[in-house]
Amino acid sequence: MVIEKLGWNQSWENIRSELGLGERAVGRVALEHKHLYRVWTQEGEVLAHVSGSMRYKAEGREAYPAVGDWVALDIHPEEEKGYIHAILPRKSHFSRKVAGNVTEEQIVAANVDTIFLVQALDEDFHVRRLERYLIAAWDSGASPVIILSKADCGENVDEKVMKVEAAAMGVPIHVISAQRDQGLEELLPYLEEGHTIALTGSSGVGKSTLINWLYGAELLRTGATREQDGKGRHTSTHREMVLLPQGGVLIDTPGMRELQLWDGDEGLSTTFQDVEQLAIGCTFRDCTHQQEPGCAVQTAIATDEFSRERLDHYHKMLREAAYIKAKKDKRLQKEQKQALIRQVKRGKKSPKRR
Repeated sequence: MVIEKLGWNQSWENIRSELGLGERAVGRVALEHKHLYRVWTQEGEVLAHVSGSMRYKAEGREAYPAVGDWVALDIHPEEEKGYIHAILPRKSHFSRKVAGNVTEEQIVAANVDTIFLVQALDEDFHVRRLERYLIAAWDSGASPVIILSKADCGENVDEKVMKVEAAAMGVPIHVISAQRDQGLEELLPYLEEGHTIALTGSSGVGKSTLINWLYGAELLRTGATREQDGKGRHTSTHREMVLLPQGGVLIDTPGMRELQLWDGDEGLSTTFQDVEQLAIGCTFRDCTHQQEPGCAVQTAIATDEFSRERLDHYHKMLREAAYIKAKKDKRLQKEQKQALIRQVKRGKKSPKRR
């Protein structure tokens, strides 16, 4: 396997040398399953575990490898196994908060250049959900591209496209239909050798069908959507990397019915830049765009130049980002306290007798 096809280049080689990892093999994580990793290396595919020392030093879920990560590992060819000792610094990562009450980051895909945000134009179309995905995409460090799939299944397609254009200013938008073979050719320029694309979206939006078309064969299983509500069934059950014959790397992700923000600061500003542009004209610098006099945003809503629904969602995302930030601060304080306790305990240990 030629790892340059996976995105390895001189920049990564320089990082490897700077970290003193030159004596170890490098590979890219293609699949993660219950702390067992399928890693693609120059020597071929290897099943790898995290080394004991790396596991001991890990302070959270984000310290473990994710699909798309470049890792340094020792390979045992006779066993076709390896042990991961380090993760090279991620140049980008698409993340979300794990489901439930635990405040922890789940890295969906790492070292991604472009994120295909796939949204179906059928009954499950939801522009507010797309805004949430955009926030996470901008926060990842990768460039978002919107794929509006199933153009043959939905009604009022032009109207839906206009709503997406208003919500995603400056983001490339491609309307496609796998059934009609519509718009798919427009995606080929993104598939450069060494370029990594992650596909995200809800269940049933057509990610697996899209990957099969780009690959040129039935690589992944596809599933039908329920006719009564247009919601899809899960077909991808794990994150997996796919190397395309014509060049480029795809990372398929399971359909997400829920995407809780992990960061949100930069993504909010970029996704809702129209709100911030209007806010320049507000009388008060700290205007919340609710009931303050001289609010330019409220004036735009009153004159039908701006959507109240979009402003309401902006406020909702601000509250969610603030809540997650507060929870992360509490978690950090707890971790720092536990680390101090461990340090004190180690200091109190009596030296071993000879």
